[in-house]
Amino acid sequence: MAAVLRSIADALLVPVATLTGLPPQAVQGFVEGSATGAVEAGKAKKGKKASAYSREYKRAFKRVAPNYKKKNGDWKKNGFKAAVRAAHKAAKNVRDKK
Repeated sequence: MAAVLRSIADALLVPVATLTGLPPQAVQGFVEGSATGAVEAGKAKKGKKASAYSREYKRAFKRVAPNYKKKNGDWKKNGFKAAVRAAHKAAKNVRDKK
């Protein structure tokens, strides 16, 4: 199957190479390179901008999390839940001050 597709691609590229005056290898390399780049660009994740509140919450959570952890780094009982609440409260306070 790959050989058939390669022969079709070669048949399409030879006229292009003769019209442009470029060697067929250069045209083929250009097309393969641009196709590969297009596929990679199509697969790229489209990120969303984080809101100001979510960025502030992230900073607040990192600030308060150690207060709800044990010395070995594990969460205390209901520590994560308490840290989330404290971080939301801290982020809300910062947002209200602005």
